[in-house]
Amino acid sequence: MREILPPPLSGGDSIDWEEIERTARLTLPADYREFVELYGGGEIDEYLSISTPPVPGSAYGDLLDRMDLALSHQDREDLLALLPGDVLPSLLPFADSASSDVAFWLREGAPDDWRVAVFRRQTPYGMNCWTVFDGGMASFCVAVLTGEVNPLTQRMSTRDQHEFLSWRQV
Repeated sequence: MREILPPPLSGGDSIDWEEIERTARLTLPADYREFVELYGGGEIDEYLSISTPPVPGSAYGDLLDRMDLALSHQDREDLLALLPGDVLPSLLPFADSASSDVAFWLREGAPDDWRVAVFRRQTPYGMNCWTVFDGGMASFCVAVLTGEVNPLTQRMSTRDQHEFLSWRQV
């Protein structure tokens, strides 16, 4: 990821992951923890915001506040239609686009096995607003930045390098 998204000079965020596990009873995927430690909270190309656990001074430190996000009955049914089985896993949003799209983890199985589901705010009539990505947070970001997938309202540029703006720079 570093080749297409250079880390900010200001560095990432220092998080006490054991404290998060103990107090929130939540273990987060390793690729996400590595991302936060290297990049921190902020925005990719001023379009895709990445949330983190609380960090003093960061406007992006709201990850734990979003754990019980409610979806409408129709949104839940639309997502369930794309998944095997008849039980919707717990969802945890970790990223938002400037177009109000939201990327969630599908919290089933071990954290490193969580897949990503994107709720696309603006979709053509009759189309499902959800896209399920069979990979974790880091591979999802790389796929979006390289144009391999386009689950967001606006396509992100597929240029060779992208810019990450840390909350310290925004």
